[in-house]
Amino acid sequence: MSAELESDDLTEKTYDSRLLRRLLRYLGPYKAPVAASFVLILFMAGLDLAGPYLTKIAIDDHISKGDTRGLVRVAGLYGVTLLLAFAVRFGQVFILQLTGQKIMLDMRRQIFGHIQKLHVGYFDKHPVGRLITRVTGDVDAVNELFTSGVVTVFGDLFTLLGIMGVMLAMNWRLALVTFAVLPLFFIVTDWFRRGARQSFREVRRWVAKINAFLQENITGMPVVQLFRREARNQAAFSAINRGHADANMRSIFFYAVFYPAIDLLAAVAIALILLYGGGRVLSGALTIGALVAFVQYSERFWRPISDLSEKFNILQSAMASSERIFLLLDTPPEIVAPVSPTALPDVRGRVAFENVSFAYNPGEWVLRDIDFAVEPGRSIALVGATGAGKTSIISLLTRFYDVQQGRVTLDGVDVRALDPERLRSSLALVLQDVHLFSGTIASNIRLGSAISDEKVRAAAEAVHAHRFIQKLPGGYDAEVKERGATLSTGQKQLLSFARALAHDPRVLILDEATSSVDTETEQLIQDALRVLLKGRTAIVIAHRLSTIQNVDEILVMHKGRIRERGTHAALLAERGLYWRLYLLQYKDQELLAT
Repeated sequence: MSAELESDDLTEKTYDSRLLRRLLRYLGPYKAPVAASFVLILFMAGLDLAGPYLTKIAIDDHISKGDTRGLVRVAGLYGVTLLLAFAVRFGQVFILQLTGQKIMLDMRRQIFGHIQKLHVGYFDKHPVGRLITRVTGDVDAVNELFTSGVVTVFGDLFTLLGIMGVMLAMNWRLALVTFAVLPLFFIVTDWFRRGARQSFREVRRWVAKINAFLQENITGMPVVQLFRREARNQAAFSAINRGHADANMRSIFFYAVFYPAIDLLAAVAIALILLYGGGRVLSGALTIGALVAFVQYSERFWRPISDLSEKFNILQSAMASSERIFLLLDTPPEIVAPVSPTALPDVRGRVAFENVSFAYNPGEWVLRDIDFAVEPGRSIALVGATGAGKTSIISLLTRFYDVQQGRVTLDGVDVRALDPERLRSSLALVLQDVHLFSGTIASNIRLGSAISDEKVRAAAEAVHAHRFIQKLPGGYDAEVKERGATLSTGQKQLLSFARALAHDPRVLILDEATSSVDTETEQLIQDALRVLLKGRTAIVIAHRLSTIQNVDEILVMHKGRIRERGTHAALLAERGLYWRLYLLQYKDQELLAT
């Protein structure tokens, strides 16, 4: 499924009834406006037929007989049909576009809501850029199907069938002469369809390459400039840009040939009408008005045909986009609330891992036989080399993933039996890589919760963030740019502490939370944590062993297993893994003397 979802190529199917039926369900809430638009389209098709026939009446019944008053009446009626056509077309376009916007609103809301339900592991395997494309570009393509395809195609068909019926009724021989060029039209259309589809695929592939290249290089601009890669990247982008331009030129070639070819076929049809119809007029078998009407009907006959050819591309693009959208929507969330979640009204904060084994990929165990408990109000630290499995333990506790063996409990209840929302509201997680949202300092501390200004300020003061916040323009109302671009790494980390403490969790999780903070700030945070962790369960992951010397227990992990456990002093006395880790960080005479 993931391979299909990541593909930006168009589907081979121009029409898929299953996908189309599913797309049409989005029209369900808007049956009334769609029906109104359909009626207006029928009315519009009838008005398109009226003009040439009124021309025939004007020539045969009034101009040829010198009837000025009758000619004025017909001209007035013709003018009324033009005004009606304007009003009807305006109403039809307005209703369809409005309906299309509402459908896009519904579809994007559904996609974004579904994305938020997917577990964290899903985003590890699917590029964010492609998911954004599902919500933006693919929904736009589907919207075009609704506004310019599904309903309006009936208008083209009705107009086409109406013109053919009128022409056959007026003079079936002349009508057949007009239709004689249709086989050539089908040949040209098939050539255009095949060529345009392939060129459209190439354009989409090059657009995807451009987007990927821009995202990677703009995000990594400091590295680009530091290693003086500007000229190389410019050359690489020029090559990609040239490929995109060449693909567009191939696409333009097919359009440049197709539409003039349709105009040429229309001109040939008119020439045949004049040649054969003119002879019929000279023999008295056809009136001049009928001949003129045939010429006008012929001009209008080719317009819906060329529109239908254009709608072929809209249909194909919508089929490809809808397939990708539905693949995403059909991806089931792996982390869901149980049907009858266990109630946990008063969380005390006891965390336990009971013989837990876990693997991201089947058979590749990241954690093996993890067994420990943290009593309410106590603290533990997880230490070990990179890849030892420390962060995986946190991911299981927050239920970003589910265990394969054993169980993780909160207050004796398996976290899989709890509502994830209730579980996560009892936890606060401070990560090494802090994510801030666009907004204000205060909104990034609250994150939408009903936390008073006083509590926000108190949390910031407790972690010593208030000192730099009050120096910002606007203080707590200071604007935060995308990803906190205007703040230093240390400032963002302090805000993440304030955010966690303001939500008053029963379990506080610190994942390398002080790794980017300078030594002075780290000391301030340690002073604050000694007070604020009182009464809370704390789980700390840290590479800086100096930050965890006062925790109640340290678990030393190695290759997914707990190899040692104990207090800082006891582990140093064992001279095992923890002692070696400490030795690597503090190669001084005092440590060697121990």
